[in-house]
Amino acid sequence: MTKKVQTAISPTRQEDYPEWYQQVVRASDLAERSPVRGCMVIKPWGYTLWENISRSLDDKFKATGVKNAYFPLFIPLNFLEREAEHVEGFAKECAVVTHHRLEKGPDGGLIPAGLLTEPLIVRPTSETIIGESFSKWISSYRDLPLLINQWANVVRWEMRTRIFLRTSEFLWQEGHTAHASAKEAQERTLLMLDVYADLAENHLAMPVLKGKKSPAERFPGAVDTFTIEAMMQDRKALQAGTSHFLGQNFARASQIRFQNQDSQEEYAWTTSWGSSTRLIGGLIMTHGDDDGIVLPPMVAPAHIVLLPIFKNEAEKPMVMDYVESLARELRDQPYGGRSIGVEIDDRDTGGARGWDWIRKGIPIRVEIGPRDISKNAVFFARRDRGHREKTSMERSRFVSEIPGLLSEIQESLFEKARMFREVHTREIDDKKSFYDFFTPGGDSEFEIHGGFARSHWCGSDDCEGRIKDELGVTIRCIPLEEPPEAGRCIGCGDPSDRRVVFAKAY
Repeated sequence: MTKKVQTAISPTRQEDYPEWYQQVVRASDLAERSPVRGCMVIKPWGYTLWENISRSLDDKFKATGVKNAYFPLFIPLNFLEREAEHVEGFAKECAVVTHHRLEKGPDGGLIPAGLLTEPLIVRPTSETIIGESFSKWISSYRDLPLLINQWANVVRWEMRTRIFLRTSEFLWQEGHTAHASAKEAQERTLLMLDVYADLAENHLAMPVLKGKKSPAERFPGAVDTFTIEAMMQDRKALQAGTSHFLGQNFARASQIRFQNQDSQEEYAWTTSWGSSTRLIGGLIMTHGDDDGIVLPPMVAPAHIVLLPIFKNEAEKPMVMDYVESLARELRDQPYGGRSIGVEIDDRDTGGARGWDWIRKGIPIRVEIGPRDISKNAVFFARRDRGHREKTSMERSRFVSEIPGLLSEIQESLFEKARMFREVHTREIDDKKSFYDFFTPGGDSEFEIHGGFARSHWCGSDDCEGRIKDELGVTIRCIPLEEPPEAGRCIGCGDPSDRRVVFAKAY
C-alpha cells in the first residue's frame, strides 16, 4: 500500500480540485469571503500581488498612448437601454439602486426611502457612460484617436461565486478608445490583445492562446471579440483577457460623431478591452501545487523571505545583524523593473514559519543561523522545486546571482505550464473521440479526459449550441494566424475550413 505524502493543502488537486482551490486561497493569505454575499476581502498579500499585476499592465497601456481617467460607479438605466444587445447581455447580472436614503421603520429598523426618479445601475461595465463623455469630447477628426483606460470595481450579481474567479464585485481595468476609421480601431483591438498576452506570458508565466470568439461567445453589442485563453491544471480553460471591436454600434447609441477631413459628419469606430482580478485565480490554478500557491517572481509581492534561526537570545543580535545587512544588499539588486522585495520573518514559530511562506508561494526562502554566518553563507530553497531541496551558497555570490535565480524560476514556471498545455491539447477529427475526450469513464481511447480539443467547426450556431448543451463544452477561440485547413465539422460533419479550440471553461 502506497503511503500518502503529507501536503500543506488538503484535499490535494487530484482528490478535489475545486476544494483544493478554495483551501489554497485561504491558506496563502490572499483573500477571504466578506460579510456581503458573493464578495471578497483581498488581504495585503493578495492586494500587493494585484498592484504588481496592475502596475505592469498600466505601464504597457501608457506605452501605447493610453491615458487613465475615472467615470461614475452609477449608470442611468436609460444609458443601458440605448444598445439593445448590450443591455440584454447584462440584464440578469445588474445590481440596481432605486432609493437614495434610509428612514426608521415602524419596528425601529431602517427601510429604503426617497424613490429615485430613474433607477441607477451599479457599473457592470462602462461602455455606455464612457460613450456619453466621448460624445462631448469628440467633435473633429483632430480629437481622434481618443485612448482612455480606467481602473475600477464592477458589480455583476453572480449566483455561484468563487474568490477571484467569479465574484459579485471585482477589480479590473477597462479600456475604451475611439477612432476615425474601422481599420485603426481593429488594429487597436489586436494591439491590446497582444498587451494582455505579453502580461500573461512574460509576467504571470501563463501560456495563452490568442483568438477570436465565436458569435455566441462574443461581448454583447460587439462586432468581434478577441480573447486570450489559458489552460488550468484541471484542464479547463480560463478566459484571461478580452479585447472588443465595437464597430460603430456604441457610437450610434451614444452619438459619438466627428467631422472628418472632408467636413462630413460620421460616427466614430470604438473599442473596449478589459482584464480583472480573475488573473489571480488563473495564476493560482496554473502554478499552484499541493503545498499552496507558487508565485512567478515578476509579480510576486516579495521575492525572498529571510528566516533567522537562533537557539537563544544571546545568538539573536549576531544573527539579526547578519540578516538585516543581507536584506539591505538584496534590496539594492534590481529585478523585473523594481528592487528585489525582501521579507524578514523572525517569529518564534519553529518550522511553521517555513510552511507559512511555502503556502504563500514566495519564490525563495532563506534560512540563516550561526553555522551559516560562520561560513559567510546562506541556505536557501526555491518554491518551484521540492520543499526539501535546499542549497548552501556563499553570501556575495547569492546576492549577485539572485536576479538570475529569479529569472530561472520565472522561466521554469512558464515552461512547465506550456508543457502541461501541450500534453493536454489534441487534434480530434471524429465525433466519438471528441465526445470521449470530454466524457470521463466508459470505453475510451483517452487515459486522461479533457483539455483543449482542436477540431473543425462549420460555423453553425446550432452545432456549437448542441455541443455546449450535451457536454458543457464551448468554443474558446478561433485561433489567430493559423492557415485555413479543410476538414469536417466535429458536430454535424459538414465541410469546414478551420480548426477551433473547444474546452470546458470557468
